[in-house]
Parts: sequence; C-alpha cells; structure tokens
Amino acid sequence: MTPRDDLDPAPPAQASGRAGLVTSPHALASAAGRDVLQQGGNAIEAAIAMAAMLCVTMPHFTGLGGDGFWLMADGATDDAPPLAISGIGQAAQHLPQALLDGAAIAVRGPASALTTAATVAAWEAAYRVSRESWGGTLSRASLLAPAIAAAEDGFAVSRSQDFWYAYRADEMRDAATWRGFAQTFLPHGRAPVAGERFRQPALAQTLRRLADGGAREFYEGELAARMAEGLQAAGSPLTRDDLAATRVHVSPALTMPYGNGTLATLPPPTQGVTTLQIMGILARLGLRDCAHGSATYYHRLVEAVKQAFIDRDRHVADPEYADVPVSTMLSDAHLSAAASRIDDHVALDWPHRFREGDTVYFAATDAAGRAVSVLQTIYFDWGSGVMAGDTGVLWHNRGAAFRPAGGAHPNALMPGKRPFHTLNPGMYLEGGRPRLLYGTQGADGQPQTLSALLTRLIDYGMNPYEALSQPRFLLGRTFSDSRDNLKLECDAGDEVFAALTQRGHALAALPRHSPLAGQAGVIAMEADGLATGAHDPRSDGAALAV
Repeated sequence: MTPRDDLDPAPPAQASGRAGLVTSPHALASAAGRDVLQQGGNAIEAAIAMAAMLCVTMPHFTGLGGDGFWLMADGATDDAPPLAISGIGQAAQHLPQALLDGAAIAVRGPASALTTAATVAAWEAAYRVSRESWGGTLSRASLLAPAIAAAEDGFAVSRSQDFWYAYRADEMRDAATWRGFAQTFLPHGRAPVAGERFRQPALAQTLRRLADGGAREFYEGELAARMAEGLQAAGSPLTRDDLAATRVHVSPALTMPYGNGTLATLPPPTQGVTTLQIMGILARLGLRDCAHGSATYYHRLVEAVKQAFIDRDRHVADPEYADVPVSTMLSDAHLSAAASRIDDHVALDWPHRFREGDTVYFAATDAAGRAVSVLQTIYFDWGSGVMAGDTGVLWHNRGAAFRPAGGAHPNALMPGKRPFHTLNPGMYLEGGRPRLLYGTQGADGQPQTLSALLTRLIDYGMNPYEALSQPRFLLGRTFSDSRDNLKLECDAGDEVFAALTQRGHALAALPRHSPLAGQAGVIAMEADGLATGAHDPRSDGAALAV
C-alpha cells in the first residue's frame, strides 16, 4: 500500500481558500458555515451554524439532546493554548435505587437517558467567546436560521441516515424502548429512504425558542420544563432541576509537544489524553525507519494504541470525582516505558472491552486565521431512542458510558458525575498558531483514526485529502463483527495483511473506505493564510472555502 493508494482522481470533498474554510460530514452544514463566513462572520459563528444544521440533518449521530466539545484558537499569541469547552451533561441527582446498588446500565431506552445534555450550553459558551474576544456581531437567530428552515421545510435524507435506519429497523419496532421515536423519525409508519424529504417541525419550534431566548431556555425556561416532563413520563430519572444544573467546563486545552509543534485536545473525562499518549509513544518509537503503509507502520500504531488504551481504562474519568494522573500519563518516563514494552515483531494479546458510539466532526477557519475544532454526539446511533416530550429533541444515552455504581473503577456511576467520553477533537499548532484541525466519528476508533491521520499529515507530509483517503485500521469489535480483532482496509491477500498476521495480529479485512474506519475531517492552515481542507470519502461530507 503506497502513500497514494486508492485516491480518487478528482476528490469532491476538498477545498482551499484564504478567506476561510469549513468542513463537516453534511453538505448542508458546510454550506451554512460557509455562508456565515461570506457574511463576515468569524470561525466560531460559522461553527455554531454548522452545529445547529447537523442536529437537524444528521439526527442519528448528533442533536440538541447530546453533548459537545470545542477547541478554539485565535492564533494571536505564541504561548497560550487553545481554549477548550467540555460540554458534558451530568448524571441525574436522584438515580433509581437499583442503579445505585450496582445494577447494569441499559444501553437504550429511558433507563439509559441518565445524563443531561450539554450541546446547547457549549454553543452558548462558544457564542460568548465570539462576542467578547473575537469581535462577533451575528445574532443567535441568524446563526440558527438555516437549521430552522431545514427542520421546517425538510431536507433530503442522507445515505448515512438511511443506513442507520435500516440497521436499527428491528429495534425501532420496540415502542416501549424507543419512546416517542416513531412520531418524529418514522413518519407514515416507516423510515424515510435516502433522497426522500424529511421534516421535523417540532424541532424547528425548539430551535426558534433557542434563537429567541438563548441557551438557558433549554435548561431553565418553559422549554426545559416540557423536556423534563416528557423525559420523566418516558421513564428517565432526569428532572427540571437536573437540567438547570447543567454547566460546561471551560479551560485551557491539554497539550503535548510533537515534532516541530504542539498537539492540543480536550482534558479528561474525554480520551484526549489517550490520543496524546499514542502520539507520544510513537514519537519515542520513531517512524523514520519504516515506510508509510508498511506492516511495521501499522504494527507500531496498533501497539501504541493498545498501551494507551490500557492506561485509559484504568484512569480516565471525571476529575472532580477521581484522581486522573494526567501529568504522569504524559511524562517522558511513562511514555518511554510504554514504548519499550512494544515488540516490533510480536503483537500484544487484546481481550479488552470495546466502546461503541457515533458522532459528527466539523471545523472552521476564518480570514483572520482563527480556528475552531468541534465534535458533537448523542453516543450510540440514535442515542437512547427516547424523545424529550413533544419538543422534537432526541435524548442521548451517554449514561451507558458509566461503569456500574458501587465499584472501585473511577468511571463508576454516581449522582451528578460526568461520564467518560470518547470525543476528542484536536489541533496541531506551530509557534502558537493553528496549523491542523482534525477530529473523527468512531468512539474507540477515534484515537486510532487520529493516530493514522496525524502521522500521515505531520510525519509523512500528506495533504488533508491524501491523509483521509489512505487505508485505516480499527482494533476491537464493531456492530458487524463482535470479535476483538484488528480490522484493516485492505485485501486479505495483501502482503501487509500477511505480515501483520505473522506478527500475531488477529486480522480481518475491511473494504476500501469502510465507514467502520471513522468519518474524519481535516483542515490544514499554512503560514501564508491559505487553508486546505477535506472531509472523509467514507462520509457524505464536504469542505467549502470562501
């Protein structure tokens, strides 16, 4: 597999420009962000418009009833790290006694809707930064207007939405679990197919309330009361007081040197530290002595992932409830020790738990060189399957990311606690200026995809579309393969496949550009102001320039 293997001759998802650029997994969202930049808006304003549009057009992966994570860099200083906004909802204060006694946590239905939703609160925090620090002038109403129109007038169902309808069709027939879902998402008693027009008038009304009243309407106003009433009627333990207690955490990004620059990501309870650990281990192993796409290249990436995942599953949780030794995890001694445990010729056995989940990544830059990198999620595709009353809001199932209560694990369920999160959008900076924006869908696959992208972008000098188009890997289970094996986008007869098998990897072949390998986006920003971006050929996304 050579560095340019499987590239399309005219990639439709890449773009370049000096006045700003956006990338997202849906063309309508990218268009909404581009239009904001064309109106003179900044990168945060463009990202908010995309965030809202994705909640309408990709309801199977994101929505108002989920969580959101933002990295923002103004590029004006050499020493300040990007600003991180962790929009993570907390567990209900009054959990069912069975859960407090250590019962297993449901992955669907009302019993999985255990945490509040912080996506809208994250929008508001970003909007304040735009107004107070970035000179933003556009109103909330103008930023949400495209999403409101799409929800009210309808849009064409994407291939991605069609796929996840079909895959969950049998489950969706269980009305006791998927509370209120059919009325919104199965109009006329069936799932709409790709290309068919799909409307969400109740969601349009909710977005109008947010445009007029701001984010606190979602948490403290009449809208919050209706959502809480609907959730409790469905069987969720969340109350109006829980919604009102939702807060985002704003902090400097977590950073680590790499190459000639600095990698930046979200702090715990996200697995951002895990991505940094993988890259730190790879820096100590080195990649100069192995060709890109070789068996040694993939082996080192996979073995670095394993070492970092072992640490992640031991330590990463809500730092307000558990000691997360981030400094130790990123120390030279710790990373060097992890690198020394990797044998270039023998794969480590891998029986560890795999975490599922889906999300959307989007990013924006503007003419001033400011940058925003964002992930939003409702956890599993279609979240909990539970609607928050008649508001059109589908609630997430992030409560299922907790370990059962009462155990010694740092991520054990507790009232008011934030769950472990797989989401970790990132940036790469040189001299304090953002140079790469990146992120991906894929839960446990996120740091794996990012390790491949970052090595290709930084170590092998590829452009965004080249890096996104190369074969990728996924360690662990998927919805279609429950084995804890290593899945690689290549033919089973490939020499790399054979060489990895010989080193002890239990391998399975994935088809070219498999959606199982993540749906990522990348924007590369040059010192002269030129930005080049692309969204994954595995998705329906687009990068658009101004």
